[in-house]
Amino acid sequence: MTTASLTTTTRTTTTSGVSVGPAEIADGADLWRIARGSGDLDLNSPYSYLLWCRDFADTTAVARDDSGRPVGFVTGYLRPDAPGTLFVWQVAVQDSHRGSGVAGTLLDALSARVAAEHGLDRVEATVTPGNEASDRLFRSYARRHGADLTREVLFPASAFPGSGHEAEVLYGIGPLAPPAS
Repeated sequence: MTTASLTTTTRTTTTSGVSVGPAEIADGADLWRIARGSGDLDLNSPYSYLLWCRDFADTTAVARDDSGRPVGFVTGYLRPDAPGTLFVWQVAVQDSHRGSGVAGTLLDALSARVAAEHGLDRVEATVTPGNEASDRLFRSYARRHGADLTREVLFPASAFPGSGHEAEVLYGIGPLAPPAS
């Protein structure tokens, strides 16, 4: 797997045959489709993915196949109260590309771009206890970047309306090393 250096801001080609770049508004419908197909994510409305691609394109990365069609994405935002912290909202990869390193490449490319454009000290995400793929993704990211990983319950299951939603465990990864010059 090829990953982006912390100073790369352009599209990155990976060994898994995808390119990674920022989101475009036209990607919104495909991001919704990929999220729906994941089976693990809380699915937002199609409208919200269109807005995300417009308003948070600089903190979103999209993996595209050889034809340019999105096959994976990671959405995130810089926390207003902690501008050096990238909160990763959702990560999803189409079935046909799962297990090939696309999610890790997306996360590496996004954090590299955010570090270069805004500065980055820390990455956060929430993961439900049953989501082993996301647990592996964020643990692996922390190892690759030589960062500590902490976990604590951010939202207990009782905070969600109705029943059936697992707790959301906050993964804190950092401090991250500054970009190499």
